[in-house]
Amino acid sequence: MEGDARKRRQDGDAGPRPGRADLKPLRRILPYLAPYKAAVAGAVVALSVAAGTVLGLGAGLRLLVDRGFAAGDASLLNGALLVLLGVIVVLAASSYARFYLVSWIGERVIADLRRDVYDHVVRLHTGFFETNRTAEIISRLTADTTVLQVVIGSSASVFLRNLLMFLGGTVLLVVTSPKLTGLVALVVPLVVVPIIVFGRQVRGLSRDSQDRIADMGATVDETLYGIRTVQAFGREGLERDRFADRVETAFATSVRRIRARALLTAIVILMVFGAVGIILWIGGHDVLSGRITPGELSAFVFYAVLVAGSVGALSEVVGDLQRAAGATERLFGLMETPSDITAPASPTRLPTPPRGAIGFDGVSFHYPSRPDQSALEDFTLDIAPGESVALVGPSGAGKTTVFQLLLRFYDPQAGSIRMDGIDIRDADPADLRSRIGLVPQDPTIFSTSAWENIRYGRPDASDAEVSKAAEAAHALEFIEALPEGFSTYLGERGVRLSGGQRQRIAIARAILRDPVVLLLDEATSALDAESERLVQDALTRLMADRTTLVIAHRLATVQNVDRIAVLDQGRLVAAGAHDALMAEGGLYARLAALQFDAARGAHPPSYVIPDLIRNP
Repeated sequence: MEGDARKRRQDGDAGPRPGRADLKPLRRILPYLAPYKAAVAGAVVALSVAAGTVLGLGAGLRLLVDRGFAAGDASLLNGALLVLLGVIVVLAASSYARFYLVSWIGERVIADLRRDVYDHVVRLHTGFFETNRTAEIISRLTADTTVLQVVIGSSASVFLRNLLMFLGGTVLLVVTSPKLTGLVALVVPLVVVPIIVFGRQVRGLSRDSQDRIADMGATVDETLYGIRTVQAFGREGLERDRFADRVETAFATSVRRIRARALLTAIVILMVFGAVGIILWIGGHDVLSGRITPGELSAFVFYAVLVAGSVGALSEVVGDLQRAAGATERLFGLMETPSDITAPASPTRLPTPPRGAIGFDGVSFHYPSRPDQSALEDFTLDIAPGESVALVGPSGAGKTTVFQLLLRFYDPQAGSIRMDGIDIRDADPADLRSRIGLVPQDPTIFSTSAWENIRYGRPDASDAEVSKAAEAAHALEFIEALPEGFSTYLGERGVRLSGGQRQRIAIARAILRDPVVLLLDEATSALDAESERLVQDALTRLMADRTTLVIAHRLATVQNVDRIAVLDQGRLVAAGAHDALMAEGGLYARLAALQFDAARGAHPPSYVIPDLIRNP
């Protein structure tokens, strides 16, 4: 798995970088605190008041011992109780304000951070998701932000409160007894050194722990997405074992982190409270010799315990802060990942009204994950406005790549692509894509209603327009038959629909978009014969007066297009009408003969696929 992580970083994953073992990454959270200065100031005031009231108890304890107990003054004892009750009320009120304000700040900051990370992720180029696992990105948005939420909304408050108690207690220790405070100072290096040494280890292990959690998430995502395949092949046991292995790996990493934190806490407590015991013994001798009063010793012990407790708490919180530093590196590493596809500083506006003229000029391209294998090589094709062109060829010939480049999911390494005479790299991608409607072979259905899924093509469309688009795609009948009609929840990835129904939802979405350029990726492949005929009629009407590119594996569906472009190994090898290409012979004629002969029964169906493989 470590090798996979290194590979992902080489392929563009802006993940955390090992090396520095400090808390500097947490500084990057400060800009998110800036808009909430009033709440931060209120939290600081509440923290200071709470810490001050606790520290003030030490002075009261000294007066009570020296003047109350020693002198036997009952009235002073009664007054001390009233003062104590007042201090408790102030402490409770300030603690409420501290807890509420700090928790509110934590929730607000993490909400803003999650939004910014998500906004950046959805704008990243498609190639980024080709080389990075989706589940790992989700882990950063959820698990890593949760770690930060705990730190900002809880651990930071604990850290600041104990820091104030430590600083205030130390000052009061010096005031109470400089000699004993000097002895305390000798112990400080014994406490600080373990915090620094173990802090580095905790931070590294925290980063590893978050990576292992991301691995678990990736396994769950893959298994649940393919649950039907898992169950169909009877591989539940294999997936259980695979997930159990990920869980145990994550557990082992977490145990190492916990062990380091526990050892750090134990060492600090041993050093601090051991020193308190020794200093108390020395202070007792000073009381017996009359160098300090019993009240001063009592106050010193009170402050020493506060300081010791604060140091112990700080040592624990440092572990949380180290873990948060690792999470911050991961999150901001993701946010700093640049998108390869961006709008120019001064984009060229595409002509209005749009015409739909498309041109590919000497385009060569390879995918980021396959740099040594060309998906397109010197591809040139001009498509006139309103022309329908079918892209055909063996699997892997580059047909889908043409769509992806036209949508500018990627930029070619050589050549150019034009829309209405404008190089699409000079245009705003949003402007370009607003002119294109896509019906993919495997349509995306979102986990919402039929209304929202179809309206995705044009969010401001009315219900009547959505219903009309569904009717044109021959989806109205089955949608109205659903339990709640258009308001029916379609399930994750449209799991409640058949393949043909999902395809018709996607077609309705494209119809509603009303684009000037239509991209159909085997749009009727999942339909039965009757539905295919109906949808083909709808698509024929939709294609009228639009530039249309069709990817087709079943050549019978594209005989009536204006032109057929034949691709093989990323190159355009032939172009023309069906009859002309059949007369030429070559790859198209061979593929057509195989399919049409098989349809007439000239070859047994089991021989069709092997023949296609032998004659690509």
